[in-house]
Order: sequence, then C-alpha cells, then structure tokens
Amino acid sequence: VGDEAERIIRTVEVLAYLDLTFAKARYANKLNAVQPVLVGFQPRKANADHPGSTIYLKGARHPLLKGDVVPIDIEFDDDTWVIVITGPNTGGKTVSLKTVGLLTLMAQCGLHLPVEEARLSVFSGVYADIGDEQSIEQSLSTFSAHLTNTITILDQCDSRSLVLLDELGAGTDPAEGSALARAILTTLKDRRVTTMVTTHHPELKIYSVETPGVRNASVEFDLETLAPTYRLIIGLPGRSNALAIANRLGLDPQIIEMARHMVATEDLVADDLLDEINRTRETIRREQEHISALRHQLEEQQAILQARLDQIEDERRNIINASRRHAEEELEAFRKELKRLRNEMRRVGMPLETVQALQAAAEKIAEYGIQKPIENITDTDTPTFEPRLGDVVWLETLNAEGTIIELDNNEAMVQVGSLRVRAKLRDLQKRTRSHKRQMKRGHVRQYEPVQAVKLPDVKSPGLELDLRGQRVEGAIERLEHYVDAAYTAGLPFARIIHGKGTGALRKAVREHVETHPLIAKVETAHPSEGGDGVTIIHMASMR
Repeated sequence: VGDEAERIIRTVEVLAYLDLTFAKARYANKLNAVQPVLVGFQPRKANADHPGSTIYLKGARHPLLKGDVVPIDIEFDDDTWVIVITGPNTGGKTVSLKTVGLLTLMAQCGLHLPVEEARLSVFSGVYADIGDEQSIEQSLSTFSAHLTNTITILDQCDSRSLVLLDELGAGTDPAEGSALARAILTTLKDRRVTTMVTTHHPELKIYSVETPGVRNASVEFDLETLAPTYRLIIGLPGRSNALAIANRLGLDPQIIEMARHMVATEDLVADDLLDEINRTRETIRREQEHISALRHQLEEQQAILQARLDQIEDERRNIINASRRHAEEELEAFRKELKRLRNEMRRVGMPLETVQALQAAAEKIAEYGIQKPIENITDTDTPTFEPRLGDVVWLETLNAEGTIIELDNNEAMVQVGSLRVRAKLRDLQKRTRSHKRQMKRGHVRQYEPVQAVKLPDVKSPGLELDLRGQRVEGAIERLEHYVDAAYTAGLPFARIIHGKGTGALRKAVREHVETHPLIAKVETAHPSEGGDGVTIIHMASMR
C-alpha cells in the first residue's frame, strides 16, 4: 500500500471530484436549474460612483422552499448599488434577501441556480444580518444583536462585498432607529458597497427616492384578497398594510377605524397613491403579458406562412424546370429524327429545297420552342411594350395565353388558367382582340409558317391537369378530353396530377393512359416533381 500511496491518493481525489460533479448535476436537475453567467466588476460609464458589481436574477426561486414558489426578479441597474425593500411582514422581504445571498454563494461555489436567467459578480465577501438573534447568555436585545452584527460588517466590508441587512433600524425608538438606519445606509453607499436591506421605516422610502445610488423596492400586496403575492417590485416603495392585515385577521373594526384616524393625513394620501400605482402597474403587467402572447402567436403564424410560401415557390420552380427539361428532351429527339430524315432524303435524292425547308423549320422550332433557364437570362432584356396589371399576354415558354396579375422589376406573375407562372418580361407578348383575330386568320407576322410548314392554330390546354379530390369516373372523363386537346394542340408531354391518397385514382389514371392510342409513353414523375402523385404522359407523334 505504501508503494502505491501516491496513486491511491490521486485516485481518491479524482473520485471525490467526480462525486462532487455528479452531485452538482443531480442537484441542478432536481431544481431545474441553469448555469449562471459570472461577470467581473465593470465600471459604469453613466455613474463613476458605481462599484461595478452586477446582480441580475430573473425568475429566481429560493432552493429550500417547497411547493408552488413565486419567482422574483432582482436587478441592480447602472445607477443603483443599494436597494431598500419595504412592505408587509408576511410579504416575503426576508425571503428575497436570503434568495439573493444564497444564490450568490451557490454561483461562487460552482452550482447551477434555480432561475430563468442569472448574471452575477464574484464578491470578495457576502455579509448578512438576517433574523432575530437575541442572546440570553449575553443578555442582548434584538436591537443590540443586530447592531453588533452591523458593526462587524462595517469593519470588514469593502467595495467588492455584498451586504444584506434585515429590518435595519428595528427594535428601538422609531425616530432614532430610522436616523441610525439612514446613517448606516449612507456609509455603505459612500463606500460603494453593494447593499440590500429590508425595513419598515417610512423615512427610508423618501431617503431612497432622494439619494443617488439608492433605489426603492417592495413586495406586492393584493388589495382584493388582502394577501401578499410575494412578487418583488423594483423601483416602487411599499407600505406595511398593517391596518389591512389587522382587518383580515379579525381585529375589531372600531379599533381599526380609530387607528386610521390617528394616522397622519399625508401618510394616508401617500398610501392611497401607492395603492393606485400598484393597481395601474398590475393592469399594465397583464396587458403586457397579453401583448407578448399575441406577438408570440403572430410570429408562429408568420413562420408557418413563410414556410408555405417557400414551399409553393419551390414547387413552382420544380414545375417550370421539369417542363423545360422534358421540352429539351423532346426537342433533342426531334432534332435527331430530323437529322435522320434529312440524311435519308439526301440518300434517296430528295430535292435540295425540301431539305433546306426542313432545316429552316428545325431552327425556327429551336428558336421559339425552348428558353434558357431563368438564372442564365440577363435582366437587361426589356419587353417591346409597356406591361400593365390586367394585360392579356402570350407566354412564349408555355405557348399559352395568360393575364398579368403582378409586376416586379423585369418579371411578372402571369395567371395561365389555374397555374401561376413567374416569367421575364422579355418572354411576354401583348395580346389584343385584333391580334387574336389576326391569329385566327393566320396573319400575325411573327408566327407565319416557315417556308411551306404551317402549324395548326389550336388553343393549348396547358401542361398540367389536376385531378386531385375527384371521383374516378369524373376524373377519367376529364382526362380523356384533356388528352384529346393536348394531342390536337401538339403538346409533346403533359403532367397528370392525381395525388397519392388511397391509390385508386392513380391506378385508374395509369390504366387509362397506358392503353390510350394518342399516348406514346407513360412514366412516373421524379420525386422532386411529385413522385407517385404525378404521372407524365408523352404524346404520340402526329402522322
């Protein structure tokens, strides 16, 4: 054992450290505690007299209190390093004092704190005089016991100390006790000692208002139930509510009324004003909670709507990209077939003029049939007309007519049937009634046939048919009409949206299109374009 003594000692030390760490973790979990932020003493630019200490506790709970504990908020702002708490005896003044002291020491011991949020300075010493410390052996009264402790604290504290004094100036003549309390507070303030005290002396309320660096605080009292709420209110002086509490405990009303007449009129007026301030503050607090809840709901709804808009935009781009990709595939197949036919014509001695006409037709289709992706088109192109909301336009990319419903710089949102498409303004052509009549007569210049090639003037039914939510019989009837129209319009392919659901509609659609004489090929859409919920049909070539 002696040979391994050093290792054994080291092992015991490590085990002790691990045991302490796990104990801290279990305790933090039991208290539902959080890690505090420890900050150094930082000089305040706004107040050179401030010691630079930080005490910020939000939703703080005393760790030894059981049951439903009312959390308190405590903050020493940049202009405050002395807080004076007033209020009823049963209101929780002393508990607030103990909570600050205990949580400060817990943080400096490396423990997590039962709070929502905490920022604390590391004090060189925490000095407290709390509770009734009468000593029978030394024959010391309550006042003497408190004063003895206070003298010791004043001898040892400095600007990096935290001092907590309960019922300062109590246990003696009120006038002298009040004067002594103000003198002690002034001394601590001038020494720049971070201090928190409780008191009943009304003079200290006025002192706190008039003295820089000192701030009032109070424990809230419910005037309806005549019971304390145990909430700590920073910045507002409290009242002892002695008469109200006496009435609640059953003291003879005549005695209470007699006492009320003995209180100075100005004190009663001040108490009434404090009551009114408390009522107003409570109303504001409830309104703020309501507004905060509404803001939270609005933020959630905004996030949901934004996510939906992003999803719709992605779906729109996927549809357009899929349409372009399929159109490019069809055009490439057409070019290959045209090349084969041209070679065949040359082989069999077809006249040169005919071959050249076919070549010109292919170039015309390539020019008007496929547009480059959106990201490759420059924004410098401008339309040949001034587009306006409500204009009827021809959309080159879909070979379809639509109405402008939204304008944005060099782009427009066009309603094409039930589909909304965003297009560059350069891809839009103005459509008027006279233009439509010319189209019907075949007199529109830019769509004149190349050489002797004439394209049929048939209105396109669009590249999509949405059958979701329909019964099988009605859906098949609509599908049949759509296929006929798509074939007549010369569409190379189309997307049939039937959804996934139970699969009945999808099965019926697949069975119908797979045996249709006008359809050459059937395939399932890419997962990014709808997957099993969408069937893509390729139309048979016109002979």
